[in-house]
Amino acid sequence: MMGRFLALAAGIAVVSIGMAGIAGRATDNAPTPATEGAQDNGNWTTERRKSGGWSSAASGARSSSEVRLGRAADSHFYADAEIDGRNIRMMVDSGASIVALTRRDAEALGINVDDLPVGGSASTAGGVVSMRPVMLDSVQVDGIEVRGVQAAVIDADMGVSLLGQSFLSKLDAVNVEGDTMTMR
Repeated sequence: MMGRFLALAAGIAVVSIGMAGIAGRATDNAPTPATEGAQDNGNWTTERRKSGGWSSAASGARSSSEVRLGRAADSHFYADAEIDGRNIRMMVDSGASIVALTRRDAEALGINVDDLPVGGSASTAGGVVSMRPVMLDSVQVDGIEVRGVQAAVIDADMGVSLLGQSFLSKLDAVNVEGDTMTMR
């Protein structure tokens, strides 16, 4: 179990660095749904708030509510996200730069993973695995919707997809107090 966790953590770190590098090499500076309205952070980083949460300078989320998630027995927070109209159970990971999809979840969304170009690789305890960038039209969690979300399909058995900063940084606030995470 610990080995799987370490492999997942290492993979997330490498994916985060790799996707940031890909974003930095973009040759087209025209605004996209994922970056339109963003300030200098390009939606790759957030600022830690004094109250224990994260906030981005510009909000790209359409929200009709506040979402509260309880801490699971494994100490993580999980959200049932609706991605492009399909439900996917995801672990909220503020340390992941992007939304990271398992191959299984990507295929459930109708993404033909083998047709996606490999956009880099991640070194994990299980070896080197490829990652395939993809743009998601919409990610919604209990009424909070973000459109144009950068993601990557990870060719490794992560076990669960990750709801990372390409979604979280577009929210007005993400706070953790005790065993409750609040997203606005």
